[in-house]
Amino acid sequence: MKKVLLALFAAAVIVLPSNAATWVAADRVSVVGEQIVKKNSLPATIQFKVVNGAPDNSMAHTTNTIQVSATDLTYTGNDNEVAYVVAYELGGVIVDNIGKKRVRNYVKSAIASNLSTDNVISTAMNSDLVARRENTRDAKEADIMGIDLMINAGYNPLAGIVTLTKMPGNNWEITMGIPANHERANYIYDYLTYNYPSKISAGYGCQEYRNYLAYIEPTVNARNENKKKLAKFNKEQAKIKAKRTKQLAKYKSTNGLSSWNVSYELLKSLTESEKK
Repeated sequence: MKKVLLALFAAAVIVLPSNAATWVAADRVSVVGEQIVKKNSLPATIQFKVVNGAPDNSMAHTTNTIQVSATDLTYTGNDNEVAYVVAYELGGVIVDNIGKKRVRNYVKSAIASNLSTDNVISTAMNSDLVARRENTRDAKEADIMGIDLMINAGYNPLAGIVTLTKMPGNNWEITMGIPANHERANYIYDYLTYNYPSKISAGYGCQEYRNYLAYIEPTVNARNENKKKLAKFNKEQAKIKAKRTKQLAKYKSTNGLSSWNVSYELLKSLTESEKK
């Protein structure tokens, strides 16, 4: 019997590393994506495609194909982290970040056309700072929509924080010695703290997450000890959760029809009619 057990153990030692080496993030995208789509009762026609460079999901509502960044996948180490990358892109489509950006850019262009290039309003609207803030806000909305999708599909949502903090940070974050992409990571952590506390309690077993906890826990403790701050936090999170629920329900009921794209076409038609 001992010889049999030893033989089985030896086989496991040989086979396990070989199997581990076959895990490739890009190969897991379709499997993980299918699970997310199925468990969230989304259209079964949705597919996922790994692409080099920045994903372009501007036509996802008609092609039913969600592009996923090959670069982002290089920061993943398991299916939970792949699920975050996939759910983030799908989340961005559901909250319609592309449509919102189209409307914003069109409004900016329309206003700028009536102002001089050195006008303070035009300069402010088209500044890099404003663009970064808008992009970060859009990313945070996609993040937490993706978190809901991950949880419904049975994946650990803390993988979102881990993956983000493994991605490159900006110079200020590096100089200050704080986690990369800390603003988005904090947004996810706050969302989970209020809406899914059991996920926070379950934790995530890696050094990156332990490092993040060491950074965020003083802030969380200070908030919990202040009744006014805690009440404000709870109120804000309740609103955010309600908004996410409505967005997902709307996406399902309209099969991805974008109200922001409708708004864009309306703005465009009104502006063009005024020029005639």
